[in-house]
Amino acid sequence: MSKSKSKTRRAGKRELTAAEKRQKKLNRELYQTVFIRGKQVRVLRPPTIDGMPVDEYIARNADPVWLLQNGYYELLHEWECARDADGNVVAEDASSAFDEDRNIPF
Repeated sequence: MSKSKSKTRRAGKRELTAAEKRQKKLNRELYQTVFIRGKQVRVLRPPTIDGMPVDEYIARNADPVWLLQNGYYELLHEWECARDADGNVVAEDASSAFDEDRNIPF
């Protein structure tokens, strides 16, 4: 009796087909594994733009008109506070200066 050579694969394991590999890669991109109550659970990944969470991307890149049109009033307020802290003159302060002198600015 001759001994049969052992195979490199384990018994019971099979290789994935190309379609199964694509699906596995897609699932890895869409879901993440987290622990909830001591168990591993797969949940959808939070949406990102250029690798950044959507809220952070909007806060960094949106202009005040877009923030106002889309109802991001908290971010608009933060944007205005940051602008005022930089030393820019607020429009209300500038108009009151012209009213005191009774001069027309143009």
